[in-house]
Amino acid sequence: MSNKKIHILVTGASRGIGKAIIESLDQDNVTVIGQSTKGGDRLIASDFTQDGAATGLWDEALDRLDGRIDVLINNAGLFQPNPVAADDWLESWNRTMRINLTVSAELCRLAVLHFQQRDKPGRIVNIASRAAYRGDGPDYWHYAASKGGMVAMTKTIARAYAHQQILAFAICPGFTMTGMAEDYLASRGGDKLLADIPLGRVAQPEEIASMARYCALDAPASMTGAVLDANGASFVR
Repeated sequence: MSNKKIHILVTGASRGIGKAIIESLDQDNVTVIGQSTKGGDRLIASDFTQDGAATGLWDEALDRLDGRIDVLINNAGLFQPNPVAADDWLESWNRTMRINLTVSAELCRLAVLHFQQRDKPGRIVNIASRAAYRGDGPDYWHYAASKGGMVAMTKTIARAYAHQQILAFAICPGFTMTGMAEDYLASRGGDKLLADIPLGRVAQPEEIASMARYCALDAPASMTGAVLDANGASFVR
């Protein structure tokens, strides 16, 4: 990438993987802005359950970043159980799809258009999940489907726009020690789930952040379209 400062937008940046990504990008040649529902230091407040949230976030991020975004990192996600017998099953499905996939797609679209209008290289990094390939538990159809869609979208963007130097990568973590995973591990019996991970532990947010940082700043252009696994060998493709 060029010698001038690289401008990066990261969603879901208030905690867990997103916060670790922001911290990993804290260096002289990068200016990074994050998103969270409530906002905060270096964070734009944007509620992804609301119509127009993606466009509003993008416009405010552009304003704060002097009209230029070089890298988009889609990390925001919702991981909540949705039992098949639940009366609000469809509502829960739609909410998860909106936050995990639709808003990410809207932001990817805005990023691609922005890169094309500037006629400059750009990068997109999507944080998906092992569930995209392995599936998930019976209460998490919606989560697995949303992450499968994110992987397919990433591959499509990579194939469609590589000739314009618009690059796209996906990262598929397994269990990562964030608030969402901690709750899930506790509800499902942590020891039993850990026994399914040959490494013997879940990933740390900093590990996923290091992969996101590499894709955002250093990965060679020929790697575009790559999907990187980080699941302790619990699912090997």
